[in-house]
Amino acid sequence: MKRRVILFVALFSSFHLFAQLENIDLGHISGNVSLLWQQYNEDTLIGAQVPPEKAGFNAYGNLIYTRGNFSAGIRYESYLSPILGYPGRFKGTGIGYRYAQYTHQKFEITIGNFYDQFGSGMIFRTYEDRNLGYDNAMDGVRFIFRPYNGITLKGIYGHQRLDFDSRLINTDGIVRAADGEIFINDLIPALQEKKLKTTIGGSFVSKYQDGDIIEKDTLQLIVPNNVGAWAGRLNLQWKGLTAYGEYVHKINDPSADNGYTYRDGEALLVQLGYSRKGLGINVGGKMVDNMSYRSDRDLLLFDSPINYIPVITKQHTYNLAATLYPYATPLTGEASFMAEVFYKIPWGKYGTNVAMNFAAANNLDTTKYAGVDEQIYGFKRNSWGFGDTKYVRDFNVEVKQKFSKNFQLKLTYFYLEFNTTSTPVTTEFKGIVYADIAVAEFKYKLAKKHAIRGELQGLWTKQDRRDWATVLLEYTFSPHWFVSVLDQYNYSHPDPDRRIHYLFGTVGYINGSNRIALGYGKRREGIFCVGGVCRAVPASNGFEITVTSSF
Repeated sequence: MKRRVILFVALFSSFHLFAQLENIDLGHISGNVSLLWQQYNEDTLIGAQVPPEKAGFNAYGNLIYTRGNFSAGIRYESYLSPILGYPGRFKGTGIGYRYAQYTHQKFEITIGNFYDQFGSGMIFRTYEDRNLGYDNAMDGVRFIFRPYNGITLKGIYGHQRLDFDSRLINTDGIVRAADGEIFINDLIPALQEKKLKTTIGGSFVSKYQDGDIIEKDTLQLIVPNNVGAWAGRLNLQWKGLTAYGEYVHKINDPSADNGYTYRDGEALLVQLGYSRKGLGINVGGKMVDNMSYRSDRDLLLFDSPINYIPVITKQHTYNLAATLYPYATPLTGEASFMAEVFYKIPWGKYGTNVAMNFAAANNLDTTKYAGVDEQIYGFKRNSWGFGDTKYVRDFNVEVKQKFSKNFQLKLTYFYLEFNTTSTPVTTEFKGIVYADIAVAEFKYKLAKKHAIRGELQGLWTKQDRRDWATVLLEYTFSPHWFVSVLDQYNYSHPDPDRRIHYLFGTVGYINGSNRIALGYGKRREGIFCVGGVCRAVPASNGFEITVTSSF
């Protein structure tokens, strides 16, 4: 009898405890997983090589816990071995990102890894792009304070991610940064209902790295330990009009990017826009001079950049326009301009959408110093205008027409003038490539759950590898299945043996937030760019499996 009483009391206590736990916030767990596996076959026609492992494997998994004002997370990474084209030094399996964050009323503090951006990013930006193998996350402390409505203050202190070898590896340099932004309309109650919206901001960033002595001929130059930069920005909105301006100044920063010269750096970005129903107009100009800014002065390419230089050209998505001649701002600098117009012609049931875009970039208007001054300062800038070397001209016009609820067509034309010396995307030609590109894309709904999408693309040029054609067909059986075939054909390459079909097929399954795809075929060698950041992609032949899932 006594044992039954004890058992009853224990069961009653358990039920009572569970009933109490139901009313307690235990927090929420979310995350996502991404896997990419590639198998490689040798293909001498396209120059595809096989690594010793005969396969590559990249995997990421984010796990985030949130409870009230507190959140924490980790990212587990695996490179066994890395997919060809990713940083080859990435290897092993371990935690590559971890953080804890707490928010309380006007305060927010983050310790560990984080990403952030000041203004346009020309003075400070950290972010990740898995397609590029790019990650310059901060590792340290970030403090955000909002003392009044409309005012946001930030402070950042830490190292930057550089490498991964079964664990996170940071640069030796230390980054210190502060940013303040004021939304005038929120700060001053009398202006809250006004149509003119005004935001002002300012930033200061400093990096520390042990200096050294540089020897140039008979000179011995001292490298500064601390390099600072400051920026100011202004954003105005009035009805359909917008105006944005930002200026950045960096003190002398000798580095591998600028040949260890001591000139200051400057950048200016101006953007104007107008929009109303059916019409949008944007124009912008940018000048960048010696604005490479890294936490390690001796590194190159996309290792440890503190800032980000936005590209002036439109970010194309079609295969031939996006991957053959993608433009990236040279770190030595550029002067550039862009303009674009969006207009909806109000005819018929659906109307016609027309978009036109033009971008131009040249080198800086400079004069080279002579003698000792050249070794120390390199050159002087004469003006904010264009120099005499053309980097890119990019004109494109797009017409999109919906004919019915089942069928729509988009036609796009591109004209490119591209300097392969300033942006070295090919080893077969040095100079200006003049290219015309035409694309026809259609979408057709065959039945309730069946749809087909296709792209016909052509590129014509007398330079480099000459003419290309691309065909893409994608069939979707909603809501789960899809299959696609892509063929790229360099049909007029000067070498007949290089006139190759790069054929790649994919079949995939989607269920909610889960996606798995199997592909097989050839991928051509080239340069893959996102937002002006590029990486070289080697030619490959083989199978590919991708898996993504979130919860």
